[in-house]
Amino acid sequence: MEKSCNTENEMLLMIKGLTKRYNDFLLDHIDLELYSGKITGLIGPNGAGKSTTMKLILKIIEADGGTIKFDNVDIFETKGTKYKEEIGYVGENLDYFIKSDLKAIKKFYSSFYTNWDEKLYQSLLRTFELTDHYKMGQLSKGMRVKFALCLAMAHRPKLLLMDEPTSGLDPLVRNEILRTLKAYATDHNTCILFSSHITEDMTKIADHLVFIYGGKIVDRRETSEILKSEINIDEHLEMLVKKSKEALYV
Repeated sequence: MEKSCNTENEMLLMIKGLTKRYNDFLLDHIDLELYSGKITGLIGPNGAGKSTTMKLILKIIEADGGTIKFDNVDIFETKGTKYKEEIGYVGENLDYFIKSDLKAIKKFYSSFYTNWDEKLYQSLLRTFELTDHYKMGQLSKGMRVKFALCLAMAHRPKLLLMDEPTSGLDPLVRNEILRTLKAYATDHNTCILFSSHITEDMTKIADHLVFIYGGKIVDRRETSEILKSEINIDEHLEMLVKKSKEALYV
């Protein structure tokens, strides 16, 4: 069932007993370990707790319990947000600065990062065939995701959080983005947490998979194990959801 990550890779993020309560939802004692150079796929239906987990890592919302250690530092015990310079984030909603050109957005964004790498940023723009004179409002959804990736990766983060970024994109664009992320994780030893309900993407990019439903982690698998066993991930997730629902009535 569960296998540990490659211990040769440094543990970058350790989550223990992470809990967040809402009136109609409970993120229930989440445990998670993320390693440098590795990609973890966080798989679950909408409302499972994927975005809540990422918001807690970024301290956008406050946890009700548990700990998060980033680079061996407890972020809940640390004042300020300096650690966020080491984290890149790309979400699903990219409707910001619609009237601004990419050059102006980059200038604003890069001012928050002391380790901004302009050479890398320009290289990423070329990779995605983008130019600074475009305005955000002129970009397709796929191009907006690519631009967001340029911003997120150009300050060389140790951790990259991807929250449903490929939702609604056509397969060609999704594959291009996945290839870029896979190469980036390897080349820069970056840890990536990639949440999605598109299970096909997960088998292409993730080293290991974490299944979440109803605010609980319900299974963990190495991607190689999934592929070798020819397990259908969608069917596996459906089975996990069914078991979780049945357990509520036991």
